[in-house]
Amino acid sequence: MMNFLDCKTFGVAFLAIIVAELADKTQLIGVTLSAKSGRPFSVWLGSVAAYMIITVITVVIGAVLAKYIKPEIIKYTGAVIFIVMGILILLDKI
Repeated sequence: MMNFLDCKTFGVAFLAIIVAELADKTQLIGVTLSAKSGRPFSVWLGSVAAYMIITVITVVIGAVLAKYIKPEIIKYTGAVIFIVMGILILLDKI
């Protein structure tokens, strides 16, 4: 039987996502929607559903890319894209 859950990988993913997502625009949207609607459970449920879908998409893309591209190349490409996006945001281009 395959071991589908690697606790170390789970822990790293969990902590990385928690740290990366703290006080980002997604949380600010959640706070705003919850305050405006007065329906925090609906906002939470919608947020969780959306994040699950986005996560499935990104995990599948990562798994497919890993079959054809070395992890180091994926990591450096992601870093370059992140830096370029940051520069474009600073320059008000996006």
